[in-house]
Amino acid sequence: MLPAGFLTRMERLMGAEFSDFLAAYDRPRNVGLRLNPLKTHVPPDLSSFGLSPIPWAKDGFFYDPATRPGLSPYHEAGLYYLQEPSAMAPVGLLDVRPGMRVLDLCAAPGGKSTQIAAALDGSGLLVANEFNPKRAKILARNIERMAVPNALVLNEHPQRLAQRFPGYFHRILVDAPCSGEGMFRKEEAALSDWSEETVAMCAKRQGEILASAAQMLCPGGRLVYSTCTFSPEENEGVISAFLKTHPDFSMEAVEAPWFAPGRPDWIADPAPGLSHAFRLWPHRLPGEGHFAAVLRRAGDGESQDTACEALSPLPPVAAAFSKEYDLALPQGGCAAFGDTICLLPPDSPALKGLKVLRAGLELGQWKKNRLEPAHAWALWLKSAASTVDVPANSREAAAYLKGETLPGAQKGWTLLTVDGLSLGWVKGDGRTLKNHFPKALRHLS
Repeated sequence: MLPAGFLTRMERLMGAEFSDFLAAYDRPRNVGLRLNPLKTHVPPDLSSFGLSPIPWAKDGFFYDPATRPGLSPYHEAGLYYLQEPSAMAPVGLLDVRPGMRVLDLCAAPGGKSTQIAAALDGSGLLVANEFNPKRAKILARNIERMAVPNALVLNEHPQRLAQRFPGYFHRILVDAPCSGEGMFRKEEAALSDWSEETVAMCAKRQGEILASAAQMLCPGGRLVYSTCTFSPEENEGVISAFLKTHPDFSMEAVEAPWFAPGRPDWIADPAPGLSHAFRLWPHRLPGEGHFAAVLRRAGDGESQDTACEALSPLPPVAAAFSKEYDLALPQGGCAAFGDTICLLPPDSPALKGLKVLRAGLELGQWKKNRLEPAHAWALWLKSAASTVDVPANSREAAAYLKGETLPGAQKGWTLLTVDGLSLGWVKGDGRTLKNHFPKALRHLS
């Protein structure tokens, strides 16, 4: 049951179009997945999922929900990310290119961050931040699963980051926490928590987050503000108030023929250019709905540098391990976090004083003068000297995801792959392969 106040509001705003909008809630939800080019450019046959392309999202596809691709080993291998189709739109408007510094300021659970990472293609820097600690951990797990080597996952307040990174980023995404009207059919909490007071509270918080983001964008940079709600207070209202207090920012017109324009007529005294914003309506396209606005900061695109992390060469034990098992490494330098060894991208910013959940690609942990390789490294790899490949629909793949030991004549660390896609580590003694799939990720049934 949709909130009465929400229905009254939308009927007043939408007029004759309201009946079509309301009817969209009676149709089945559209669900999507986005293929991960960091994993492979030649995916295995996924025709059993009933895929059809999402017009506005590169590598995005609608799928048949009855096929449940989230249960497939391909999901654990990071071949795709399950993502609501409308939510794939904002990153496409961000115009990310390899080599850029990009900030996803409100990043959990990670759908848009991993979409940004795909566009960076392993080059440049992604800072994925989430203020909520529990959600930040989910974000870190998804960054790992999708084999992202050049990301920092932080758990910081936007104002603190603004002090640390003034004018540093070429692109910033602010997918702001909102009243979640586009999530009513997915999350019961969005329905129960909705009220006019919630909308007003969200709009105030969104304005504060956007102001912090603005400080971190370099001159000439692009910022995309998005929400999964329909309220003008949280959308056109937030952008209009921002533009009036930030004269060095302007709305940018971007070609996106699939989306409806913004509604400056729904707020009092709108700032110029609000019609260039985008609304994704659930009755006009197959998705739950979204809002997005593209902002440009005046200037020439030169970003401000900041202090860089002190990086070291690969430690001898790690270098020997990599050579012994013929394991590739991305570009970057090593940094130690206690017993954990990570490979950070070149020119990574200094991390001291920041709450860091994931720093680049985790290589492994020191264990009594030896290196125990990290699951993240396995997921990033394309090959290894010792590899066992199993079909996705096999008993062996299911057993591995449950944490069971597998038969095998291999000795030492071995990369387990599923239809050629790295899935995790096993360690052999010549007869059996000990399972090293993380316990927290194992399938219970």
